[in-house]
Amino acid sequence: MLMNVSRHFPRDYREARAKFLAAASAAGAPTEAIQHPLRGPHGEKLYTDVAWIGPRDAHAALVTISATHGVEGNCGSGCQVAWLEEGLHRELPPGVAILAIHAINPHGFAWTRRVTEDNVDLNRNFVDHGRPHPENPGYAQLAEIVTPAEWSEATIAETSRAIDAYRETHGNLAYRNAIFSGQFVDPHGIFYGGHAPTWSNRTLIAIFRRYLARVPHVAVIDYHTGLGPYGYGELIYGMPANTELFSRLQAWLNGEVTSTDLGTSASQPISGMNQKAMVDALPGSAVHVVALEYGTWETPDVLLALRADNWLHRHGEIDSAQGRAIKAQIRHALYPDAEDWRSMVWDRAVQVGRGMIRGLAQT
Repeated sequence: MLMNVSRHFPRDYREARAKFLAAASAAGAPTEAIQHPLRGPHGEKLYTDVAWIGPRDAHAALVTISATHGVEGNCGSGCQVAWLEEGLHRELPPGVAILAIHAINPHGFAWTRRVTEDNVDLNRNFVDHGRPHPENPGYAQLAEIVTPAEWSEATIAETSRAIDAYRETHGNLAYRNAIFSGQFVDPHGIFYGGHAPTWSNRTLIAIFRRYLARVPHVAVIDYHTGLGPYGYGELIYGMPANTELFSRLQAWLNGEVTSTDLGTSASQPISGMNQKAMVDALPGSAVHVVALEYGTWETPDVLLALRADNWLHRHGEIDSAQGRAIKAQIRHALYPDAEDWRSMVWDRAVQVGRGMIRGLAQT
């Protein structure tokens, strides 16, 4: 769709924030900066930024969210910036607004991590922490294999063979549930859901209540990367599918929404996904949520990058040759530095965003 789509996409958090704020200013969109309590790798302050485009008394709003999984924010930020810089915000029908939430996990984004400052996978953190956490016995069997104390060619080969053996013995679904669905027993491990709401969790819910409490109809696109075929954007619904909300989403988006509940998604069911929390934050509104998940590389390669980064922050030295190599590895795994990939990402973002807006305009 665009001849030079890459110009909208950033190299890192600092560039992403500068691009987003400049695009919002040029579009005349008021913004709010919410400062994170910690700093970035260069000592810079970190922010989640919010922009509102459209009427303040809108009856419907499209929400876009970037960087739920930190480093994946390069993709989501690029889509949010392009939407403004290419003028698509001028297509809004009467009564419809856009709420752009930029870098909801700014610490992970700035440090080239998928997780938050406390090693929490934000999209596993939205559980009721006052009740017993979901159990994942499969993870307990794999914990020391997935996150070894040493990271070398020998241990990578050895642990990769052990993971493959688990999958062959227990099946692909059990393997995916054990590793990817979320775990609440190993604070230093991967896909850790935490034991309390993180800063990003609390910030997201506060934004929803502050900006959207009086908006009757809400649609949400939460940008993600790393799962599925290269460049393809899967629309994932992570709540029960026998609802009017799911049926309406299917009507708006040409029946392309997949369901973890029905087993039609490339994703397995996830404990602590943000979708239900966003619905619960607005009890007076109809909230339609999808994760727009863009594929990058094969799952074993993506998992290896996540494991390497986990080891680095647990045992290694970030400012070392190995540390820099691992940071390049995880960035590449979740953000391919390729024009064709970014063009596919943007085309799908436009298709989905316009479908959501058309649906909202009919409510």
